[in-house]
Order: sequence, then C-alpha cells, then structure tokens
Amino acid sequence: MLSRAEINSSASTAVRASTVPRVDLVLVAEMVERGAKVLDVGCGDGELLRLLSETRGVDGRGIELSREGVNECVAKGLAVIQGDADTDLADYPDDAFDYVILSQTLQATRHPRVVLEHMLRIGRRAIVSFPNFGHWQVRLQLLFAGHMPRTDILPFSWYDTPNIHHCTIKDFRLLCMEIGVQMEKAVALNAWGSPLRLNAPWWFWNLFGEQAVFLLSRQTGTDPR
Repeated sequence: MLSRAEINSSASTAVRASTVPRVDLVLVAEMVERGAKVLDVGCGDGELLRLLSETRGVDGRGIELSREGVNECVAKGLAVIQGDADTDLADYPDDAFDYVILSQTLQATRHPRVVLEHMLRIGRRAIVSFPNFGHWQVRLQLLFAGHMPRTDILPFSWYDTPNIHHCTIKDFRLLCMEIGVQMEKAVALNAWGSPLRLNAPWWFWNLFGEQAVFLLSRQTGTDPR
C-alpha cells in the first residue's frame, strides 16, 4: 500500500499552504462520534488525525507506510506507527476501534476487498473516501483524448501513479453489497467540493461526483440516502 502522502502530494501541499482543512476530511470528521476510538489507515502527514483530535476529541491512532509520514505525525504528537494496510490490518484484534478510516487510499491498496473486510472486523464502523473514476471529466479524457485521465484529484501520469485499483461510485456500492456491508451514509462531492443532492439518482452521483465518502457498518442495509 502506498501512503496517503504520496497519493495526495499535490493536494496536500496546497492545503498546508492554507489553514483550511480539505472538504473531504471535514466530512469524514463529521461522521465520527465525539470521544470515539479511531484508527486512521494510511494517515499521511496526520492532517485528519489532528482534525479529529481538535474537533471531535477522539482517541486517535494511525498507521502510515512512509517513514517520512510517520516522522511528521510523531513530531506533531500523534500516535502513529509504520505499517501497511494490505498486510498489517490482519494483526489487529476484532472490535479494537469504534471507527477505522481509509481516506483517499483505497485505490492504492493491492487487495481493496480484503482491506475493507479487515476494517469492518476491527472497527464497529468504517469510513472510506476515494476519487470517483466514473466522473465525467475522466470519461471525456478517455473517450476523446484517448489517454489515461489526469485531474486535480488524480494528478499522476499512468506510469508513475500509486493508484492501482481505480473504482467508480457504482463499483464501490456493488462491492459493499457483495460483502454484505451496510452503507449508513454516503456523500458525493463535485469538482468544486460541494455535496451533490442526496435525492439524486446514483447514476447522477457516478457521473458528477468527483469523490465520495461512505460511512459503513457490518450489517446488511439499504440505500444510505
């Protein structure tokens, strides 16, 4: 698994230049209950963990693949260890956390389904955010330009991207249904960071949502909107 710091290097640099947290991280934080025990998988520079600590008062832990990311987190006083989601989540006991979070990292894991299953084994709930490969800009670049898409949220060229399992919002919903996961809440953001209408059909989200955030639990459920 590649680190969130590597996946979102361009976006993270822009965010650090300002003091405003990324919209998707704010959405993730709003889904977490105050005082909860949280594991942030692929926590990068610790931006989300710090936001959760400051705004939700959580007992936060993190694992991060890159040594640079771990050092940056530790320097901020965050409880982060070096680890790989694809191999190390298996070592955590059942129900060890209230929430396990995977922010903008799912597409960089080698075994996304296994990672998601482990998240819901070791946490009561999971929160997953990811870039939507079904967004209209991605489709147009493939259709008319004939090359792998590059957008603000997917800034890498095909030969140096850390993303190895792109998925659409539709793909992720199908995976959740296949493994019997309840989608408690879902939010899709457009290219300007604004949420799309909750009552919009899923195909609309899949076409106009640049990224999505899902709150999941183990029980089989229905449409989260």
